[in-house]
Amino acid sequence: MIRKPLRPLARILQARESGESTDAIQRENMRLRQEEERDHGRQRAELRLLVLGAAFVMGFVMVGGRMALLASTDPGEPTMSSGAGAVITSQRGDIVDRNGRLLATNIETASVYVHPHQLIDPDRAASELARIFPELDEARLHQDFNSERRFMWIRRQISPEQRQAVHDIGDPGILFGARETRLYPNGPVAAHIMGGAGFGSEGVASAEVIGVAGVERFFDARLRDPAMAAEPLQLSIDLTVQAAVEEVLYGGMTMLNAKGASGIIMDAYTGEIIAMASLPDFDPNDRPRVLTTGDQSDSPLFNRAVQGVYELGSVFKIFAAAQAIELGLVNQDTVLDTRSPLVVGRFRISDFDNYGPTNSVHRIIEKSSNVGSARLAMLIGPERQRNFLGSLGFLQPTALELSEAATGVPLLPRTWGELTSITASYGHGFSSSPVHLAAGYATMVNGGHLVRPTLLHTEEHVQGVPIISPATSQDVREMLRAVVTSGTASFADVPGYEVGGKTGSADKPRPTGGYYDDKVIATFAGAFPMNDPRYVFVITLDEASEYIAGMTRRTAGWTTVPVTAEIIRRIAPLLGVRPAVELLASSGVTAIAR
Repeated sequence: MIRKPLRPLARILQARESGESTDAIQRENMRLRQEEERDHGRQRAELRLLVLGAAFVMGFVMVGGRMALLASTDPGEPTMSSGAGAVITSQRGDIVDRNGRLLATNIETASVYVHPHQLIDPDRAASELARIFPELDEARLHQDFNSERRFMWIRRQISPEQRQAVHDIGDPGILFGARETRLYPNGPVAAHIMGGAGFGSEGVASAEVIGVAGVERFFDARLRDPAMAAEPLQLSIDLTVQAAVEEVLYGGMTMLNAKGASGIIMDAYTGEIIAMASLPDFDPNDRPRVLTTGDQSDSPLFNRAVQGVYELGSVFKIFAAAQAIELGLVNQDTVLDTRSPLVVGRFRISDFDNYGPTNSVHRIIEKSSNVGSARLAMLIGPERQRNFLGSLGFLQPTALELSEAATGVPLLPRTWGELTSITASYGHGFSSSPVHLAAGYATMVNGGHLVRPTLLHTEEHVQGVPIISPATSQDVREMLRAVVTSGTASFADVPGYEVGGKTGSADKPRPTGGYYDDKVIATFAGAFPMNDPRYVFVITLDEASEYIAGMTRRTAGWTTVPVTAEIIRRIAPLLGVRPAVELLASSGVTAIAR
């Protein structure tokens, strides 16, 4: 752009010679320049609008033309793949349990579709297909088969019996496409572990089988890798034990009118999960739809063992006792003040019953004293307690090989002060999942080495870092055993298996704040046999209750503990745990062998 002088020298000199003021000349020049710039700007804006308008017109013409072309063309068959040149692979590896028994595999099936213009008798074909597939709208089929349509899906997956019935129609316009589908031969057994699979990219001749939940989704890339096709994915679960746990758990949930239940059996040393159940469950062969309204935890798809984060109650008292012993602050025989209530600020902490003014640490666990656990937490201090629970994995989601595991995020208080420390010592004020608890108990009873839960079977075990000493772990075993022999879990004393554990009955929080008076999460966590713990268990019942001796019982000792005892009776022989031989007392009668 050619710039014009703001102060034309000739006019200014002339003005000065004549004694006139030059200000008027400068203002006039400024005005002229501004008008010129405004004109240029308007011209540029008009040009841009013109170009943009032309682009919109061209775009609308192209879209309209394409729509008109599609509207005037009969629908064609789906292509082989979604990408040019790509091949849809339906191959997917098998999943087996720790003993090699089949949990999931692919089977060949078929899809069915129609070329209406090739039908010999469209009306008969519509009637017969509606008879075979009652969910189809027969009137709509008649309409479509007599229209100008050239392709229609009928069903993307059919059974062998349905295929034979369709084949018997004998109309050349009805065609079959090859399909592979995922089969779970054990039905609902281990449903939440399996998750399920569905179709991904799809064509007439084949369709991808992709994982949508559980291990199917977590290991999707590995299961679809052709290089791994011959090597099944081997999980840590034992199919027989899994089925037994689910059967007993379902019976207990039904008899005790519980809303839901979960159960975990874990190897105390390797962290391998031998069985993990969540009820209600579903059949992964016919996976239900995700809830679109209401509480997702009411859906059978919700995995209570992994996704459910709860205040688990008194089962956490053993961690406070173990840490205090490990720090040298107390031993099992140390006597603490357990007068109830304990007043901390404006809060009062009470026990379920009167356990006396003083109790040893051993008896605090045995009788499940809230005040005693609070005293232990006050000795430990908030920072050390939080770090200890963090080292056990209670402050972050587990790394379990399930797609849902990442959603099991513990709910933690904003600040971890003295009151939080006290309530956390007896399992209130923060929430974690049952699988967190199982890993924590395994670490407590296996000699003190950290355990990470896993669903993969492995022959090589890498020992975790030490969290507590073997001596403290031995103290923990003795205290947990005492809870069963003379404490709140006496119904779990299965002869020969030396069961040890801790009960927890936590009031359920209301969505609007506060707690329900008549709804609890009842938990029993422990291990067996306590002389050499091999397996850890965590069993929970949601809102279980039983009317006994004129009272409605909701605590774990009356609900979860008997169910757990029955589970141990059923699975201990399956796991190869031999019952301890109990010597019979002399009766004074001696048998003489002949």
